[in-house]
Parts: sequence; C-alpha cells; structure tokens
Amino acid sequence: MEPLILYFVLFFPSLYAVPFQGTDSGIITFSLLHELGRTLTYTIPALALVWYMMSDRNGLSALREEKPTVQDALLFGIGFPSLVILGLGISFLVPLFHGYQDLTPPPKVQAPATIIGWIVLFFSCIGTGYLEESYFRFYLLKRLEYTLPRPVFRVILSTILFSVCHIYEGPWGIVNAVLAGILLSLLFIRFRSLHGIAWAHGAYNIFVYAMGNFIS
Repeated sequence: MEPLILYFVLFFPSLYAVPFQGTDSGIITFSLLHELGRTLTYTIPALALVWYMMSDRNGLSALREEKPTVQDALLFGIGFPSLVILGLGISFLVPLFHGYQDLTPPPKVQAPATIIGWIVLFFSCIGTGYLEESYFRFYLLKRLEYTLPRPVFRVILSTILFSVCHIYEGPWGIVNAVLAGILLSLLFIRFRSLHGIAWAHGAYNIFVYAMGNFIS
C-alpha cells in the first residue's frame, strides 16, 4: 500500500501540472521560470521524500550506502545510448502511421534559447532522472521483492506506473516509456545501482530538448 500512496502523492500532481503552452502547433515551449520553479518546489522536495522513505527514517543509511561507482559509468554507457536508440526508433515510426487518427504524434519540446536556460534545464532533467529512477527502480523494485518475488512481475508493475506518468505524451510517448521502463528496470535488477541509470535518464531528457534545435 505504501508504494501506491507514495506514487499518487509524488506523480499525479506533476501529471496534471504539465505545461502545454504552444500545443496548438504541436510544440511545448520552454519556460525558464517554470522549470526553475518546478525543480525547486516539486522535484527536490519529492526526491527528498523518496530518499527518506528508502532510508531507515533516522540514520538515512540509504543515502550513505548508495554512492556512485565505476559500475555506474558502465551503466550510463549502456543506458544512455540505448534510450537514444529507442527514442529515435520510435520517432522514425511515427510518420509511418501518420494516417491513423488514434496514433497522434507526441508533442515536441522547445530547446532553451540561452545559456542560463540550458543550465536550469540541465539540473531540471538530472533531478527528474534521479526522482523517477529513485522511485520506479531503486525504491519500487526493492520494496516489492517480498511481495512479488519474481522479478518479471515487479518490472511489469514498475513499467505500468512509469508509463502512466507519461500519458500526456500520447500513445507514442507511452510506447517509449514502456520500452524505456523495461530497459532501465532490467539494468537496475542486473547491476543493483541507481546513479548510472539516473544519469542516463537525465541525459536522455536533455537530448530530447537538444533535438528541439532541429524543429523547424
């Protein structure tokens, strides 16, 4: 019950607060103030809550024990290119189904126009990567080990909840979230480490915005 309560507390407010400025043109515009405000008032407090729930509530042992290692660099080297390949593969499929009304293209994101915007975006994306990986992989997959001993069921549940958070991106965004969720879950189960997949997740989010420079 605790994981589901935490899920609704953490992710449903952000789901309904997704900025849809500019969606008439199919583009979500970048807002520096929105990203900065979201990072300071949502991402950081939500991440602190997840880490508190993962810890022993007193000594914060999870924070002390989970430190970056060389293995995380390997995880990043596997995870980030794999996420990029999945994302690009889906973007190539979208035009092939252009005539299907139910398969509308996902909204595109606008890249920042200033250095300050990119700095804010960097911390926003890394923070989001850490928040989502901390909950959907590090917390959820570990927390359910006794309730769901078979890893396949934990991966399915984690991926479903992860995908629901990306429903605003439309059917293609959900497909991308499903594939990415499975990939990141398998990497975590194999290596039992958080930082590498969080870096990969955050870097992929930055990559998506960087591709906004090529939007005409």
